[in-house]
Amino acid sequence: MDQTPNIGALDGKVDALRHGKLPQKDHTKDMSLPTRPKPNGGALSTDSLPQPGNALTGKQEHYLKRELLSQQVDFEITELASTTALQRFGAPFRSDYGEVAPVDSDLPILRFIFVHHVRNFPFLDQAREKEFWQDKLQVFLELFAQKHISSSEDRLEESKRRKLAIKAKKLVELMMVSGIPTASGYEERIRFSELEVVDRGAQDQGLLVNAPEGHSINGWDVNVAGVRTTSVKRNFRYHQHAEFIIRVKQAGKPDHYVGRRYGEFAKLHKRLRTELPGKVLAPLPRKNKNTTSHTFFAGGDDDDGSSVSSGSTQNTGITHDDSGSLRNLVGMGHRRGASLQPDRASPRASGEYRKEHVVLYREDQRVSLRAFLRTFLQNSQIAASKAMYEFLTGSPIKVNEEEMEDIDRRKLMDEKRIEEQKRFYEIARQRAKELDVYMERFRRDIVERNGLTQLFQEIKDKERIADLSTEYQKFAEWLRIEVAATIYHLFLAEDNSPELFAQAKRIHSMLPYTALKQVIRFANPAVVMNGVLDLFLAQPFGTRSLAQRVFGMALNDGIKAFQKSIDALVVKVDDDVFCEKLKSFTNADEDTKNDVRSEAVVDGVELVVAILKSDEIKPELSPEQIGKAFNAYVAWNNAVENVDDEMKTGAQLFSYLKQLLKMYTRQRDKAMMLSVIEESVTLYLFRDLFKIFYEPLVRVYKSANVYNSVTDFAGFMDDMFHVLDHAQRQDVSADPNQTVQSFIDLCARHQDDFYKFVHEVHIHDNGLFTQIMGWLEGILEFLRNGPRGGKLDMNALFQGAVEMGQIDKAAAIAEIDHLIKWQEARKKWHQDKTRQKMAAENSSSSGGAAAPTPPPGSTTFRSSDFGINEADLADLDGDDSGSDSREDSEEDTNPIAAEQKRRAKKQDHLRRNAGEPVKPEVKQLKMLKEGFLSMLRMVLAD
Repeated sequence: MDQTPNIGALDGKVDALRHGKLPQKDHTKDMSLPTRPKPNGGALSTDSLPQPGNALTGKQEHYLKRELLSQQVDFEITELASTTALQRFGAPFRSDYGEVAPVDSDLPILRFIFVHHVRNFPFLDQAREKEFWQDKLQVFLELFAQKHISSSEDRLEESKRRKLAIKAKKLVELMMVSGIPTASGYEERIRFSELEVVDRGAQDQGLLVNAPEGHSINGWDVNVAGVRTTSVKRNFRYHQHAEFIIRVKQAGKPDHYVGRRYGEFAKLHKRLRTELPGKVLAPLPRKNKNTTSHTFFAGGDDDDGSSVSSGSTQNTGITHDDSGSLRNLVGMGHRRGASLQPDRASPRASGEYRKEHVVLYREDQRVSLRAFLRTFLQNSQIAASKAMYEFLTGSPIKVNEEEMEDIDRRKLMDEKRIEEQKRFYEIARQRAKELDVYMERFRRDIVERNGLTQLFQEIKDKERIADLSTEYQKFAEWLRIEVAATIYHLFLAEDNSPELFAQAKRIHSMLPYTALKQVIRFANPAVVMNGVLDLFLAQPFGTRSLAQRVFGMALNDGIKAFQKSIDALVVKVDDDVFCEKLKSFTNADEDTKNDVRSEAVVDGVELVVAILKSDEIKPELSPEQIGKAFNAYVAWNNAVENVDDEMKTGAQLFSYLKQLLKMYTRQRDKAMMLSVIEESVTLYLFRDLFKIFYEPLVRVYKSANVYNSVTDFAGFMDDMFHVLDHAQRQDVSADPNQTVQSFIDLCARHQDDFYKFVHEVHIHDNGLFTQIMGWLEGILEFLRNGPRGGKLDMNALFQGAVEMGQIDKAAAIAEIDHLIKWQEARKKWHQDKTRQKMAAENSSSSGGAAAPTPPPGSTTFRSSDFGINEADLADLDGDDSGSDSREDSEEDTNPIAAEQKRRAKKQDHLRRNAGEPVKPEVKQLKMLKEGFLSMLRMVLAD
């Protein structure tokens, strides 16, 4: 247990802080919104002197607070893995030492979040302290902690638990830094006005992903540029097939074209599954043989020959129409089932404009396959794979004149699509901008105290949208525009939109809405689910339940699969003592494992080496075996670093030992998970969680007559597909206002049905919505105004520690100033890095064209409206010292190649972070930990 330090030298300020008696300067009188003052500017600067009576400047206060909070959050998140963590947590968890008071909790931050924002969450607030929290959840979590599932270091990969812990640490740190204010009221952060420019510029890449060229992804710039027909002889006849022409660019290499049939895309998908086992791959678009038609204006300065279709080769047709309009296409602008044969026009005068109807063979398939390829290339592993390289570079072709005309025509269509999308979004933004005044009022209503509760109370009281107050009606109008733009974007604007549209339409046609409505109307889901739970969780005569058998079967299959790999490796190692020693390590107690891991770190060797030479792990090795293992380790390092074929042979033994340790570790993890599932407390916990969350929702769903909304949803889907079909076929007007209005009208026709659904659910929710809104308001209240227990008096903490002789004042001030300079340098480094990335992207884009700004409404709310300071958000968002988002768990059949890849990945990470300022070491500030913890406990004790 932590011992509370003597803080009497703090001049009684901590005690006064606990009771809220410290005088504070009022900064809120002139603020337009009732939020807690968190000044980012003012007269203070980095070199400002402290205010009279204070030991620290505003910046020094903030970054001292942030450093100490960061240390405490890191400790608490790490400590959660301890088997005794919950016993030191406090209520509602039990402790061997009796009830732990809030001011004595070792985990005050997590205790505060749990008590105020987890335990009182609607649903969980009904859970009983002893029956649920202590006898089930606490027992389960302590049981899981006792299993000591392997860590990231053991498996040389980033485990999901570690990634989750890193994210949790960042979120909790952000919440505490923004939520807990300092007592002086002069807290100040580093300011970079240019950061907003960078953030805005970073969003200027929107529609470039659909551009035909200039969009380099992981070193590849690819475009499925055209379609041609090829003849293949099968038996005695020739069969015609579509072949997609792919234009490929690589930096420093000349452009080239390759031709690939649909089946070759399918083969690529299969090869990637084989080369990258276990990797989740996007599905291949379905084969689509539809031909599409587009309309656009062509100039009169070209000759007639250029407008004649090469239909015999490309199956592309053109017809001329002088009576049309400028409208070329809406979204994809597709016309189904158009003729493939061209109508030839008579000669025309130079400079005359006419409307051309262009029929493009397999156009939908082309753009969907382009989206498929670019999606794959977004992943660095796939982009660097052998299968992708051979697909994009093997058997290049030469493009003839007719094929180049087809490519140019389709490139023009791509450019016109993007232009249409820009115009659509621009019109939508202009219409949304007209609502800015009302949206600002709505924003003020929401960010004020209980704004969300008032919004949902209005929905509960008013039966129709027309009855809502003006601000809420305008918000509904803004939502119509947003939903309309989303539908347009999903089903018309993207390369994969035809595929998504076809899938959605197919699923919609198969759903039995009428039968589904009757099932929902007359069935009792609660009774059905309870029966299913009884069936799966029952343990007749104390035997295992059906659920345990199902999960156990899956885990046992995994254990058996690992055993097969282990048996194969044991044969390759050909030394039973080596194998037995590695197995003994995986089954050893955690203290022994930690000792061996520490030895490996101190000696700077692989964990396998530390295990083999350890006297704590039995059996012991003979001198010959020790020499054999050491020679294998030396050979391994040489083979990895020098790529020497002779050394590779000698390194095989060590590679097998590394793999064997990994297989033993994973097999043990599976066995531990199986033992957790077989515990009866796991079943009881699952049943309780189901009852807590599911049953209240079922009661609402039954009382609100949700079944009526099934018909409304089916009607909306029918109407949406009708509008989308019409938009794909139409060539009506040069002004896309009609297209925008058609989607907005779609939303308007069905908004009352949706509102009725929300209204009916709300009035029959037995207070559930009100509770959820109150819960959200509680989080926002903490972020805006801080905890009710008071504020952190960083000046009192610092001055008290100086007077008690715990720290050297000058050295501590110097450490704080170094932290501030480090934060400034890190912000600048991230800013420069972002600008370089944007410059590289813009230089590779076609003409550096910027896409339109984000859709209207995306900046309606700011993080500061909800109490989260933008500077704190930028700090944590820029802190990429955590996990790499790329795949780490790749199974590689070649251990040496896998180690080379792991080291290359590490070097790549170091290279990408070259020049990043290094955080200065702090020694004096660590002396403040105990005093800070005592103050933090009192502030968060409420």
